[in-house]
Amino acid sequence: MAESESGQDKTEDPTDKRKTDSRKKGEVARSKELNTVGVTLAGAGALLMFGGHLAETLMALMRMNFSLTREVIVDERSMGAFLLASGKMAIWAVQPVLILLFVVAFVAPIALSGFLFSGSLLQPKFSRMNPLAGIKRMFSMNALTELLKALAKFFVILIVALVVLSSDREALMSIANEPLEQAIIHAVQVVGWSTLWMAAGLLLIAAADVPLQLYQTHQKMKMTKQEVKDEYKDSEGKPEVKQRIRQLQREASQRRMMAAVPDADVIITNPTHYAVALQYDPEKGGVAPLLLAKGADFIALKMREIGVEHKVQILESPALARAIYYSTELEQEIPAGLYLAVAQVLAYVFQIRQYRAGKGKPPEPLKKDLPIPDDLRRDE
Repeated sequence: MAESESGQDKTEDPTDKRKTDSRKKGEVARSKELNTVGVTLAGAGALLMFGGHLAETLMALMRMNFSLTREVIVDERSMGAFLLASGKMAIWAVQPVLILLFVVAFVAPIALSGFLFSGSLLQPKFSRMNPLAGIKRMFSMNALTELLKALAKFFVILIVALVVLSSDREALMSIANEPLEQAIIHAVQVVGWSTLWMAAGLLLIAAADVPLQLYQTHQKMKMTKQEVKDEYKDSEGKPEVKQRIRQLQREASQRRMMAAVPDADVIITNPTHYAVALQYDPEKGGVAPLLLAKGADFIALKMREIGVEHKVQILESPALARAIYYSTELEQEIPAGLYLAVAQVLAYVFQIRQYRAGKGKPPEPLKKDLPIPDDLRRDE
């Protein structure tokens, strides 16, 4: 198994990012055997489909160029005309074959890994000019694999050729006794079928080479555990950076929360460990008070200082403060189980405001035992 420069085994499957980066570099699975089989089969099929037309055009060219009149022979200008006409006939005859071969030669390479154009493959690599690296490649496992494939192709083609030629021996011998036109067409057919059978034999090589190339490409892209961790850090962010971002987000959230404290109707405290700031505005359509801010210890102390500075009513109710702190998120309404307790607090606050404005009597002290459900109660 391949090892990285750090000595760690590449035991991890490649990530999506690794696959994308390898593809950008042109490092994808390619099978030369698949390309060879595709082009050879296309050529054999083209001979069988268009071989008759190709043979007839060839015979027409021979008649036109081998049966010249004396006037044409002595006319220098006729040479160019005959050359142009012969060229047009030849191109027209081989055009279907060339088009088919071009299409297959374009499709076969992309059939395995799709279309890919990578500029990095066009860049010169001076490492390839290193003789030691060249010798290393000559005696590598990849070179041995290519040698075995070449020997396998040789023996497969040899065996198929011997079988095909032995089976077509009588047909080949009969060509010598056939008229010229019929012999040419017959020869094209024999060559086409022979090529088709030899290409079919190469399918065995391609069938073994395609999974081999996929496996080798996968092995080259495999990663060590450290590479996976480093990639995750690069893509998701280093832990210390993410921690710093979360800290800045918390600080920004705390600043927004502290800025909302002056808008509160009441701050309920523990009295020192917890503090929650509530606002009730029935004109906004809310059915319950909103939690504008909450905090513990230092944040709770800061909330009380801001409340004193902006003359927000501060009340001590340890059980209610803890219940709201643990059950309600910022800018959310308090749970239904705390409606009655908070309603008593807000009623007391509004009575204090009326009294201070000279519009009522002094309110009775707030009850210490407010109605708090057991499922919302939190002990110290």
